[in-house]
Amino acid sequence: MSRRNIDMLNGSLFKNVIAYTIPIILTGILQLLFNAADLVIVGRFCGSISVAAVGATTSIINLIVNLFIGLSVGAGVVVAQSIGAGDNKKTHRTIHTAIPTALLGGIILTVIGIGLSETFLKWMDTPEDVLPLSTLYMEIYFAGIIFMMLYNFCASILRAAGDTKSPLIFLTIAGIINVVLNVIFVTAFDLNVAGVALATTISQAVSAILVLLTLAKRNDSCKLYLSKIRVYKDELFEIIKVGLPAGIQGSLFSISNVIIQSSINSFGSVVMSGNAAALNIEGFVYTILNAFHQTTLNFTGQNVGANQYKRAKKVFLMCLGCVFVIGISISTLVYLFGPQLLSIYITDSPEAIECGLVRMSCLFIPFCLLGLMDVSGGGLRGMGVSFIPMVISIIGVCGLRIGWIYTIFQLPQFHTPEWLYHSYTVSWAVTFTAQTIAYFVIYNRKKRSVTK
Repeated sequence: MSRRNIDMLNGSLFKNVIAYTIPIILTGILQLLFNAADLVIVGRFCGSISVAAVGATTSIINLIVNLFIGLSVGAGVVVAQSIGAGDNKKTHRTIHTAIPTALLGGIILTVIGIGLSETFLKWMDTPEDVLPLSTLYMEIYFAGIIFMMLYNFCASILRAAGDTKSPLIFLTIAGIINVVLNVIFVTAFDLNVAGVALATTISQAVSAILVLLTLAKRNDSCKLYLSKIRVYKDELFEIIKVGLPAGIQGSLFSISNVIIQSSINSFGSVVMSGNAAALNIEGFVYTILNAFHQTTLNFTGQNVGANQYKRAKKVFLMCLGCVFVIGISISTLVYLFGPQLLSIYITDSPEAIECGLVRMSCLFIPFCLLGLMDVSGGGLRGMGVSFIPMVISIIGVCGLRIGWIYTIFQLPQFHTPEWLYHSYTVSWAVTFTAQTIAYFVIYNRKKRSVTK
């Protein structure tokens, strides 16, 4: 076992969970710094309209990208289960199938993103004063999307093998490059949002190259041989079986967020700017909580592969507890310093800061519910069950939010940003409850089938 790998099958569970999760948290924070650096730099040097332009692209980018990112989740689960079962051949075949899948996904996304960016933004009712900059940012972002796809697939494989430190190192390097290039392109070359998009693309290319080289240098069943890359039918089917429902779920999440973003856009660029800044701050808290989702996913995958169901259940409960305690603590702390944090992003509009505080007041205290929802979904997918959490999420998240927008939000007394944000909290609670019930039903069924 590589010295960077965490043993998911043996040893102290709490110690290994924490050691595994911390690098994921730090890696996620670095990924967020890509977008945070974009917003901070354009906010300070280009103004709140540029902040709104970058923020307006987030939900539509997630909508387009999430379907293929879900396939990287599928690849990670299949690798984790095959490692747990000691099936080196299947591990090898899955890894060498995942890489061309990532490349093909990147090509498709590039064509869609570049060709339809302006159309998508118009569908979202992006204001005319924001539209040109948002379109330019998206087109450049999607020109380099293939690098993000490669990084996500390879990082998912490394995490499935127990290595969360390598992605952290690579994102550190890429993050530094991104920030430096942001400053150069915006201040020295006056490229505005084009400069920050270009900096993000270059930094993602660096991280993709590094993670590919790491897989190629491994000495175990996860070693990547470029000459042996091909699509293996059985492994591709398993990746799709787990990953496609996850991707559909992510895309449908994004559809509901696109509709919400469109509703936010209707309140004007000031509300959009405040929402974008608050959303970015929110992302840092979410990254900490979502790290336990990835831990649950991969620890469950390996232990289910090894038929260690009791250990898998302990991981699930432990991660739920961590998310609850950490979520309440950090969200409260961030909310208390909301004005100061928002002023980092927005320097020219006190009204936009007030709008950002509205979002924070509605979402930050109950934010742990989002982490609990993700962990419950990770436990199901780690067992190889992906369709059920997809259905639950479609109903509990997408259906509820969209229904909320077209019913409650349409009433004059509830047609405010506050009531728009409340739809998130209700959907998190409903979905978490349903997924947890499903987890224990399926867990008990699978455990009984093994002990017979």
